[in-house]
Amino acid sequence: MRKDKEKAVSLRKSGKSYKEIMEQISIPKSTLSGWFRGQNWSNDIALKCVEKSRAGSVARLTMLNAIRGGHLEKAYEKAGQEAIEDYEKLKFHPLFISGIMIYWGEGDKTSKYRVSIANTDPQMIKIFRIFLKNICGTNNPKVWLLLYPDLDETVCKEFWVKNCGLEYSDFTKSISIKGKSSVRRIHYGVCNIGVSSAYLKNKILKWIELLAEEISQEKYIAGIV
Repeated sequence: MRKDKEKAVSLRKSGKSYKEIMEQISIPKSTLSGWFRGQNWSNDIALKCVEKSRAGSVARLTMLNAIRGGHLEKAYEKAGQEAIEDYEKLKFHPLFISGIMIYWGEGDKTSKYRVSIANTDPQMIKIFRIFLKNICGTNNPKVWLLLYPDLDETVCKEFWVKNCGLEYSDFTKSISIKGKSSVRRIHYGVCNIGVSSAYLKNKILKWIELLAEEISQEKYIAGIV
């Protein structure tokens, strides 16, 4: 038996992976695989190495998630504080109120990261686009259409571009659906517009909370008049 093979066997029996053996005695993985192929004791060690690697990966992932979670918690705390400060400046602004109310009624509530609405009214899409740009400071929101199979995508895009101030470059791939009714009533599809930002999502949710609490109070009306 070659001395390097004898050493490799010894290392393998001690529970070392191919990678660890390669690092210690510089033997190619293909050579190690040829030496240990079909050896039941080596196969058992391989399974243990996989389990060990998996456990290490889980531990690292847990640690990274904890670190990431700490950073996210601080970021969300900052977003909440910023939302409070901005709210005091914007709470009587009609565009701010319109955007918040549109999102409150029509916005995506399931995603933690996406700020988007879906609607068939071009005016609502237009106002929300302006809200995203001028109040939230986001440029180039992503837009996509939900269409019946018989609708012409080009015609539909032209409609939304013309009526909402959108650009053709704003659109991503449209999605085709089969409606429940055989009689189509939505002539230009459903327009979806939004951005991906957990930070902004937290700000908007805080704005909704603040506006909902204050707008029902008489002092809010007094502030307007």
